[in-house]
Amino acid sequence: MNAQWESSSKISIARQLLTKTVNELRGLENVELALRMYGHQTRIMPGQQDCNDTKLEVPFNPNLNGNIDKIISRIRSLDPKGTTPIAQSLEFAAQDFPKCKNCSNAIILITDGIEACDGDPCAVARMLKTKGIQVQPFVIGIGLDLSYLEHFSCIGNFFDVTDEKTFDMAMQTVMEQAISHTSVQVNLNNTSGAPRETDVPMSFYDKRGQLTYTFEHTLNSHGKPDTLSVNPLKVNRIVVHTIPPLEKSNLQIKPRTRNIIEFNAPMGYLDFKTQGSNNRYPSIKCIVRKHGEMETMHIQELNSAEKYLTGIYDLEILTLPRIKMSEVQIKQSRHTDIVIPRPGILVANPIQETIATIFQIVENEETFVVNLRPQGTQQLLLQPGDYKLVYRKKRYTSAAKVVSETFSITSGQTTELNPF
Repeated sequence: MNAQWESSSKISIARQLLTKTVNELRGLENVELALRMYGHQTRIMPGQQDCNDTKLEVPFNPNLNGNIDKIISRIRSLDPKGTTPIAQSLEFAAQDFPKCKNCSNAIILITDGIEACDGDPCAVARMLKTKGIQVQPFVIGIGLDLSYLEHFSCIGNFFDVTDEKTFDMAMQTVMEQAISHTSVQVNLNNTSGAPRETDVPMSFYDKRGQLTYTFEHTLNSHGKPDTLSVNPLKVNRIVVHTIPPLEKSNLQIKPRTRNIIEFNAPMGYLDFKTQGSNNRYPSIKCIVRKHGEMETMHIQELNSAEKYLTGIYDLEILTLPRIKMSEVQIKQSRHTDIVIPRPGILVANPIQETIATIFQIVENEETFVVNLRPQGTQQLLLQPGDYKLVYRKKRYTSAAKVVSETFSITSGQTTELNPF
């Protein structure tokens, strides 16, 4: 454990992350912790090793916070100098638990080496099971060669730690599974009240507003929402990233049980595409807003299908000119098709520096579309229809020099405004 690993020694990183992890358990009800160490009392010498070097340093105590202080203090003073009697330490650790009829016992074994004292950890694990000792072992291997994996798979759940980040993640996962036995099932209900909606990300936050988990909502092999192992102290608010998002705050997560959190989340699809073309005109996008509101809720790409909560929406499609649609309804599990005409291409060729504007003409009404660049050839995608070009050479200073000409745009075709 004294070997260099990542930014420091293995023992330094283990001290830091263990301290962080057990500190986060403060205030948790019905949980007791203890600490057994091995290979820390007798220094290993050439040809000599103390295979009895294992000791319960901090026994179990109902005073969780007090024991956390003791464990952190002992971890900080740990000096790894001996051998690795895993089998004996595992056997003794199983006897460290106080008698309790309704308790769930777990051992978290952290090691950077394999059994060094001719013991058989697998045999010890089998013995514990045959004696009915209810212990759930977890093994966190720090920087171990993967060839050693088979030595630990027989003991319990094995976590191969290759760097500091995966060590931290492994500690968090193990603690949540071993200590809390708390799970959360998020039901995304459809219009019938059945939890059949899925495949959206979810963010979990604690009371301080810190992000603690990110999950993708999943239905298991039985078609039911998957249950997620969590630390009850780390879930106070959940944001489900539907469009628009759903949120629940001030959640009361009960430890050691399955918590079901319900969301009314019926969803349907908005299919946004053009007539007779696929995967063309990628620059065209659609702004989606809640009906009657101006805040942009989402921007959808052309030729795509997105899931939205059922309801009424307003659309603004960023064509030239823009297309606005009001009160578009999204229905449960249905696809709502929004099909726009294929644009045509306008090629404008001003031969001098020019002030030029394009208007759309609909029933003798002119609507502003776009100002052209003063110089250089310009290509624009315009929706089919009738238009007017109004321009003046910049060198002219008289309004009488303003010129206009009308033109039409046809889907999929190119229209050129000859040098003007």
